[in-house]
Amino acid sequence: MDIINDMLIMIKNGSRAGHESVVFPYSKLKHAIALCLEREGYVGAVSKKVKKNVPSIEVGLLYNGEKPRVSEVKRLSKPSRRVYQSVKDMRPTRQGTGTIVYSTPKGIMTDKQARKEHVGGEALFSIW
Repeated sequence: MDIINDMLIMIKNGSRAGHESVVFPYSKLKHAIALCLEREGYVGAVSKKVKKNVPSIEVGLLYNGEKPRVSEVKRLSKPSRRVYQSVKDMRPTRQGTGTIVYSTPKGIMTDKQARKEHVGGEALFSIW
C-alpha cells in the first residue's frame, strides 16, 4: 500500500466533495508533506489529533470560491518505481502553475525550494 498516495487522494476527493477538512492516520512523512502543502497554500491548517491513543492528522481544505484549490494530484515516484531528480533536471510543472514535492536530504520541500537550496531528491508527486 502507498500511504502517500492514499493521503493525496483523500485530500483531492475531500476537496471535490466540498468537505471542510479530512482526517487520516498519522506518520512523520505525511505530517511533513501536509505542512509543505500548507506553506504553499494548497491546504489550510494542519493539526495532529490524538483520539483513544491513536494519532491522526486533520487537514483543512481551501477553495477559490466554489472551486477546490487542489484540482489534481499525480504521483511520480511509486514504491514499484522510484524517480530521483538532480537540481539540473528540475523543471517547472504545468507552465509554473503546479508544484512538485521532493523528499531531499534537507527534508520535504517543493521544487522552488529545492532549486533555491541547490539540492535534488526523490520526486514524490506533482499537484495543481
